[in-house]
Amino acid sequence: MFKGLTKQEKSWVLYDVGNSAFTMLACSLIPIFFKELAIGTAPGQITSDKATAYYSIAISIVTIVVAIIGPVFGAIADHKDRKKIFFTSAVALGVIGCILNGFATSWVAFIVIFVLTKITYSASLTFYDSMLNDVTTEDRMDEVSSYGYAWGYIGSCIPFLVAMVAYILSGGLKPDLMLFPPMVGRIIGFAVTGIWWFLVTVPLIKNYKQINYVETHHGEIGQVFKKIFGTFKRIFTNDKKVFLFLVAFFLYIDGVGTIIDNCINIGTDLGLPTVGQVVFLLATQVVAFAGSLVFAKLSKKYDTVTLILVCIVGYFCVCIYALFLHTLVDFAILAFGVGCFQGSIQSLSRSYYSKIIPAENSGEYFGIYDIFSKGASFLGSAVIAWVKLAGGSINIAVALLSIFFALGFVFLKLSDKQAKMR
Repeated sequence: MFKGLTKQEKSWVLYDVGNSAFTMLACSLIPIFFKELAIGTAPGQITSDKATAYYSIAISIVTIVVAIIGPVFGAIADHKDRKKIFFTSAVALGVIGCILNGFATSWVAFIVIFVLTKITYSASLTFYDSMLNDVTTEDRMDEVSSYGYAWGYIGSCIPFLVAMVAYILSGGLKPDLMLFPPMVGRIIGFAVTGIWWFLVTVPLIKNYKQINYVETHHGEIGQVFKKIFGTFKRIFTNDKKVFLFLVAFFLYIDGVGTIIDNCINIGTDLGLPTVGQVVFLLATQVVAFAGSLVFAKLSKKYDTVTLILVCIVGYFCVCIYALFLHTLVDFAILAFGVGCFQGSIQSLSRSYYSKIIPAENSGEYFGIYDIFSKGASFLGSAVIAWVKLAGGSINIAVALLSIFFALGFVFLKLSDKQAKMR
C-alpha cells in the first residue's frame, strides 16, 4: 500500500486518510443534512437559496477564525515537544465535535457545531502540514505529500460508504426505504466518520518525533507575537519568492476550496438528483487518487512549479465549463475534471512551500500559509453567497472563480522568476 515509505512517512500519510473522511462528509452529505434541517415553512425555517448562502457564510467564518489563530498556534507549536501536543488536542476536539454534530436537532445548532468542528479540523491540518519537514527529506517531499492526498481520497470512501448507506436507509433518497428516522442516519454517518478519523490518526500520534524546533523561552506568548510580526515583515519586504508564492496560492486555492465546499450545493441548485451527485463525487475520489499518484511520479522528472501551473490551467478550464453545466452528465464531466487536479494542486503546493521555508519554524510558516489558504476560501464562498443572494445562477458563480486561477497563474510565474534569479 505504501511501498517505499518509511515508518514515519507512512504514519504521516495515514492522517490524510483519516481527515479526508471528514472532508468527504463535509463536501457531500453535510450540506444535505443542513438543508434537510433548515428548509421548510415552519417558524425558524428558511428557503433553499438562503440555506446555500448561510452555509457559505459559515464556511467563511471558519476560514477567518483559522486564519487568525493559525500563525499563533503554529508558532507556539514550533517549540520543542509542543507540536504533537497541539496536533493531538486539535484532533481530539475535532473528532468529538464530529460525533456530536449528528445529534443536532435544529439547523442553528447543526451549523454552530459544524463550524466549531471545522475550526479544530483546520487547526489540526496546520500542525500536520508543518510535520512534513520532520517526517521526510526535501527530495522526497513532493512524492510523500502526493501520496498523502492520493490515499486520503481512497481511504475516505470507506467511512463515507457507511454514512451513505445509513442516509439511504433513513429515507434520504426515498421515504419508502426508511428503516429508521433521519436523525439516526445522521448519527451513524457522523459517528463512523469521527471514529475512523481517530483510529487512523493513532500511528502518527504514536510515531511522530519533532526534529526541527526552536528553544522555549520565558515570556513565550509575548515572544510569539513579536516573532510572527517579524516573520511577516521579513516575508513582505525581503523574501519576494515566498511572498509572491503566497499571493499566488491565495488566489488559485480560492477556487479549489470553494468548489470542494460547495460541490453539492452546485448540483442541488441545478435540481440534479442527489444520488447521482453523490455517486459521481465518490467516483471523483478514485479519479483524484489516480491523479495524485500520476503527479507524484511526474514530480520526480519535472519542476514542482511547472506541475502546479498545469493544475491551475486545468482548474481554469473547469470553471469556464461550469457555464455550460445543466445536466447530471455535465456534472459528471465537471467532477472528473476537478478530480484530475484536486489532490495534486494541494499536495504540490504544500511540498513546494515546505522546501522554501525554514524547517525549524515550519509551524509558524504554515500558520501563515493557512491565512492565505483559508482567507482565499473566504473570498470564494463570499462570491457564491453574493451571487446567490443577488439572484444569479450557480453557473455564473463558479465561472467567476476562473479569475482567481488566472491571477494565481501570473503570480506563481513571478514567484518562480524570483526563485531562479537567486
